Amino acid sequence: SAFRAFLMFCATLGGDERRVESRTINVGHRSGSPNEAIIPPKFCDNRIVSSKYTVWNFLPKNLFEQFRRIANFYFLIIFLVQVIVDTPTSPVTSGLPLFFVITVTAIKQGYEDWLRHKADNEVNKYPVTVLEDGRRIRKESEKIKVGDVVEVEEDETFPCDLILLQSSRDDDTCFVTTASLDGESNHKTHYTVPDTERNLESLNATIECEEPQPDLYKFVGRMHIYTNNQEPAVRSLGPENLLLKGATLKNTQKIYGVAVYSGMETKMALNYQGKSQKRSAVEKSINAFLLVYLCILVSKALVCTTLKYVWQSKPGQDEPWYNEKTQKEKDTNLYLKMFTDFLSFMVLFNFIIPVSMYVTVEMQKFLGSFFITWDKDFFDPEIKEGALVNTSDLNEELGQVEYVFTDKTGTLTQNNMEFIECCIDGFQYKYQDARSELDGFCVTDGPVNKLQEELFLRALCLCHTVQVKESPESFIASSPDEVALVKGAMRYGFTFLGLESKSMKILNRNNGVEMYELLHLEKCDTLLFCKGADSSIFPRVRQEEVERIRMHVERNATEGYRTLCVAYKCLSAEEYAQADEGLREARLALQNREEKLMAVYNQVETGMSLIGATAVEDRLQEEAAETMEALQGAGMKVWVLTGDKMETAKSTCYACRLFQRNTELLELTVRTLEDGGRRREERLHDLLNEYHKKAVQDAPPAKADYGFIIDGATLSMVLNSSSESNSSRYKNLFLQICQNCTAVLCCRMAPLQKAQIVKMVKNSKGSPITLSIGDGANDVSMILEAHVGIGKEGRQAVRNSDYAIPKLKHLKKLLLAHGHLYYVRIAHLVQYFFYKNLCFILPQFLYQFFCGYSQQPLYDAAYLTMYNICFTSMPILAYSLLEQHICIEVLLDNATLYREIAKNATLRWRPFLYWTLLGVFHGLLFFFGVRYLFSNPALQDNGQVFGNWSYGTIVFTVLVFTVTLKLALDTRHWTWINHFVIWGSLAFYVFFSFFWGGIIWPFLSQQRLYFVFANMLSSVSAWLVIILLILLSLLPEILLVVFRKPRGPNARQVDSFALALKHVPLPLSHPLLSPPFFSGPASSKMKHRLPSSGTSTIFMLSQTASTHSFSWSD
Repeated sequence: SAFRAFLMFCATLGGDERRVESRTINVGHRSGSPNEAIIPPKFCDNRIVSSKYTVWNFLPKNLFEQFRRIANFYFLIIFLVQVIVDTPTSPVTSGLPLFFVITVTAIKQGYEDWLRHKADNEVNKYPVTVLEDGRRIRKESEKIKVGDVVEVEEDETFPCDLILLQSSRDDDTCFVTTASLDGESNHKTHYTVPDTERNLESLNATIECEEPQPDLYKFVGRMHIYTNNQEPAVRSLGPENLLLKGATLKNTQKIYGVAVYSGMETKMALNYQGKSQKRSAVEKSINAFLLVYLCILVSKALVCTTLKYVWQSKPGQDEPWYNEKTQKEKDTNLYLKMFTDFLSFMVLFNFIIPVSMYVTVEMQKFLGSFFITWDKDFFDPEIKEGALVNTSDLNEELGQVEYVFTDKTGTLTQNNMEFIECCIDGFQYKYQDARSELDGFCVTDGPVNKLQEELFLRALCLCHTVQVKESPESFIASSPDEVALVKGAMRYGFTFLGLESKSMKILNRNNGVEMYELLHLEKCDTLLFCKGADSSIFPRVRQEEVERIRMHVERNATEGYRTLCVAYKCLSAEEYAQADEGLREARLALQNREEKLMAVYNQVETGMSLIGATAVEDRLQEEAAETMEALQGAGMKVWVLTGDKMETAKSTCYACRLFQRNTELLELTVRTLEDGGRRREERLHDLLNEYHKKAVQDAPPAKADYGFIIDGATLSMVLNSSSESNSSRYKNLFLQICQNCTAVLCCRMAPLQKAQIVKMVKNSKGSPITLSIGDGANDVSMILEAHVGIGKEGRQAVRNSDYAIPKLKHLKKLLLAHGHLYYVRIAHLVQYFFYKNLCFILPQFLYQFFCGYSQQPLYDAAYLTMYNICFTSMPILAYSLLEQHICIEVLLDNATLYREIAKNATLRWRPFLYWTLLGVFHGLLFFFGVRYLFSNPALQDNGQVFGNWSYGTIVFTVLVFTVTLKLALDTRHWTWINHFVIWGSLAFYVFFSFFWGGIIWPFLSQQRLYFVFANMLSSVSAWLVIILLILLSLLPEILLVVFRKPRGPNARQVDSFALALKHVPLPLSHPLLSPPFFSGPASSKMKHRLPSSGTSTIFMLSQTASTHSFSWSD
């Protein structure tokens, strides 16, 4: 039966768990036996807590988490060194940026946690009705205790996990939707505990059940009902009696239930707690680059410390006449002095480590995630919802996906079933013009057996969990398959009228109403109907009946239909009594209940008679084929992981174009293992070697089109071979075969196996980035296991996912457009930050060679502090949020562009080396260019010379303008925000320099920049050098844009496209930037030009050119 299939699924889902503890609950807090005193057990309250912090622990806990980051901890050490040791720069220079970073991150995390507190309060303060001493009392949800009897009305959600005691329906059932838990929007039927008192005030009962565990589909318990000092009646409790927190009551006016699990012990909360922290590949690259720059910093400090003491070892250099040492300095230990000098140099050069980069990255991810939620293309008018971002830390991972793991039912397909046809006794039936019709596709000729036909249709009307909603043609059920089959039977003249008490009513072809008792023993024999997959039904029926039906089942599965077989058995009174007794005993067991139930079912369901089979169509999702084709075109490997049978899943893969007609399928299933007539393990070994030779060893240079199919049973053999060495070898062979196939289909998968597959690929060589997408609770394990988890519609899947989208078709834009842009933006942000900090500190390092290694700062403390916080931070933040180096239409039309950024292409060592060398070139040019200017002794009109602070200010001015204009040259998508922050940052620097140096500040003991900036700009030579050095620094970039022209017959068509691609932060020799990329057949496919990027670039160049000519004429 459907319920039996449900129990089989539960047993599969949690077969590894063994419960060793149980809890006892007094219903209504009343003692079961009058002679027993109640000792109230300690259970947790009903508060839900999803937040990380409280008011009291926010500060210490958040600071601890932030200082676990290597950069934050490093700057804290530097700040403490500046406070303790006499260093050349003020503690403010490193303390203020660190404080800014810590504060902004704390505000962001505090805000996110406040939202979690707000959501928790909405749940915890929700008013509920509880029965206490015969009175209905309203209280807050968080005050419910285990053992309370709770009243829930229609369309309300259950405040905790309840055992159903009483329902307003006459048949003692209630209907529930669990969309918030497992994504199933269908109505599920739950049953009250049999023989409970109608008056709950007088109910004396205790419940003994298992301790809380997260499996949504498993519950084992029993209820002891005490009446008038008699022996207590014992009733079994299962998942059909348990109402889960978060589910909603439907089509039932009111129910009463007793709380068994509350708060953080409810199944919903236990499932929510299993989410682990995911880290992106970009974050790992940042840490690697950080270590390189840390090594550069230490090297600089060591070089300067060594050269200082070499220089001081020369006569007269250690203690010149104008700088005699104090007695304290003379008495200081030499090695201690060397160590403090080393620390001083570390402090002086520490700005090469970009601490503010972390806060900029955090802000970019947080603000950037809103672009996904704001995207109108993701809005679905049917459910009136758009995309949802649960984790903003993984935005850039969307642009790096190599493997996509997708569920089939409800993800690739709509999970909206329609009855197509059926087969009865070997004859095919198709509905046409309100009558059944034979098409001759049958094993035997001759008229069909009318008795068999009616028996089959009665089975469809009776073997289900469907309920009539309002009219006889409106049904609700826990599975859409069930409704489709009942409606199919209705087409052929048998209409299900509903359930009254324990009787099922159907209307037959003769308009006669038939009544059937459920599990009721009468004098006549009892009919047992069984409906299920062919793999489950065929072993339970007489084998001579199988062949007549098998060909229909296989043909229907090949056409993409979901098939079910129907069988029956006539039970004698003795057989029924024996089975009934066995089921009662098994249901009362607290230990191994599923195994005992399965043993009874297997004993009864033997020697059954096969009647026929059904075919139901589950239509594909909108644009499913186009989406899968685009993902494969982008270089992603798509794996379909499903619990469905192989033939149905295979036809879905063909319909989605994952398998093409020329695809050679490599099948590794139980069927192929049994073909050779040898032991399964030997056959598995041979097939794996054969497929490996074909797909890997002998694969032609141009990869052949292979598809791989495996089922759950064979996968278990591959992963859990009897020999450990064999298991490891099989796993490697299996992975290598799959990696050489265009698509992989894994059918008959249990939820745990889905997660095992994802984990195996994720941990394979190269650590490829994986993405899982699913819609139900059975997909949660693989969603959590993958690098990026996408939930679709189903609330449990959405709750545990990183991103949620309404439709499968939205995955294309999410990855090919948003993912691509997010990755390129953040990659440029990271490389640019390291570049601009190297430009910043290299002149400071070079300056030590000209000041006797005295740790003299080149820049003023204000400049050191403000450089990363104010002068250069906003332009790169705006760029990293708004840049579109290629417009979205081109990205969607040309999926192959996604391949160019795959495998972290723009954050590899080669691009990093390019940016580092660019920073070295600019740093050398800034320092020595200004030094060449200073070779002229008189730079001002009055013949006065510039001092060291003027020198540093000129270098700093060239630096700020160069790194900002470099970003302006890289910008392809200009908005008013870009203009505002780029030109506004430069204007703010000039204004700040005038303001900072133009006033005497009372809190400064010494004012190094008093009128330095204004005095500097009074010199024509200083103006000339500043403009000239900026132009010389940017000249390679300008020439590259001007002279790099696309070649080929379609050069004009892709001119703007070429300019857009130039921006990608790669080495100049990267193939993506080379002219052949824009010529030939590929370029002829380009349909869209970039409307703004090309013209923006040309506009910028004309600005630069005019400035250049103006400077020279001046």
